[in-house]
Amino acid sequence: MNPAAPPAPVRRADPSVIDTRIAAWRLLVTLGLVTLGNSAMYVVSVVLPAVQAEFGVGRADASLPYTLMMVCLGIGGIFTGRLADRHGLMPVLWVGSVAVAGGFVWAGLSGSIWSFGLAHGLLLGLLGSSSTFAPLLADTALWWNRRRGIAVAICASGNYIAGALWPPIVQHGIDTIGWRQTYILMGVVCGLGMFLLSFLMRQRPPLAPAAPVSGAAGVLSAGQRQRPFGLSPARAQQLLCVAGVGCCVAMSMPQVHIVAYCTDLGFGAARGAEMLSLMLACGIVSRLVSGLICDRIGGIRTLLLGSALQGVALLLFLPFDGLVPLYLISALFGLFQGGIVPAYAIIVREHFDPQEAGARVGAVIMATLVGMALGGWLSGWVFDLTGSYRAAFINGIGWNLLNLTIVIWLFRRVRRAPPAAS
Repeated sequence: MNPAAPPAPVRRADPSVIDTRIAAWRLLVTLGLVTLGNSAMYVVSVVLPAVQAEFGVGRADASLPYTLMMVCLGIGGIFTGRLADRHGLMPVLWVGSVAVAGGFVWAGLSGSIWSFGLAHGLLLGLLGSSSTFAPLLADTALWWNRRRGIAVAICASGNYIAGALWPPIVQHGIDTIGWRQTYILMGVVCGLGMFLLSFLMRQRPPLAPAAPVSGAAGVLSAGQRQRPFGLSPARAQQLLCVAGVGCCVAMSMPQVHIVAYCTDLGFGAARGAEMLSLMLACGIVSRLVSGLICDRIGGIRTLLLGSALQGVALLLFLPFDGLVPLYLISALFGLFQGGIVPAYAIIVREHFDPQEAGARVGAVIMATLVGMALGGWLSGWVFDLTGSYRAAFINGIGWNLLNLTIVIWLFRRVRRAPPAAS
């Protein structure tokens, strides 16, 4: 044997397994990995009041760990996605499981808000959660053709299952054993769970010609995918990225600050954690329904619908601040916005060259995560500036209008543009 010869690549699955029971079982494992790996995205919102009080910082500074984590998650998604393409998912998930365990433990032992923030950014975001988001979305899309929309939606739902599952558990831990001990326990549970599930992801995805893609304007030709929305690919992607930032700045306002908002209103952190859990549980339903809708009407129409409804839900937070109305509005917000982020992945698959889909999905998903990061910090900054969350909700509505304007313009171009030459 030649010692300089490269190692044999991991064998890819036979293309005949696409859309089969094998793909369905893999999707179930993927759902578990996303639920465990994305836990920190919602846990940090629950501990925000306790961390702010212990470290004696303002609301904006207390929001920085979330901001750092989401920015690093977006950057890490591109990095971990490329590693998964080259080496397969299993080694990437090994690194992610160690990072999730280490990040929670480091944060639980932190002596300052900056140490707490670095634990979320470098370990929980850059290496941990990133290994179970963009790489798994891309992997899922390769195992499905006819039901790709609902499959990607199920995968993305793990993110909201994490948001529905972990906040009340963590709030109970904070009330009984303290936030530090709760964080350390989360590291053990989530890190170990990810490591064990990673062994079921050894098989590389199949490579097969993509099925014909249908969008809002019908079956798209190769020429149309070379000129998405009648624009150059670079400009079209830039507009999608700006839209992604806009919708997710708006989306992050209730998700990051609902616990603190309820505390300020006198309802207590436990009620806020329940609202966050309800919001994200409804988001699971929204993502599944939106996946079915995507398969029928295309990604751009689904995104347009979700953006408009999210704006309506944000408007409802302004006149109502009672306990029961906040529960109802939280549920509506979850139902309205859950399908927005997965729609971007479908739009890229519909309107861009399939050979470039992986990199472009990673870039657009990164933009949405940057929006979540910016929105979490910006809402805290506006609160510190005004002493009220009313201005923060108005700020979110403005960003949502930016997203809606771009999506409407792209949708109108889809309807008006003639078929591009192949």
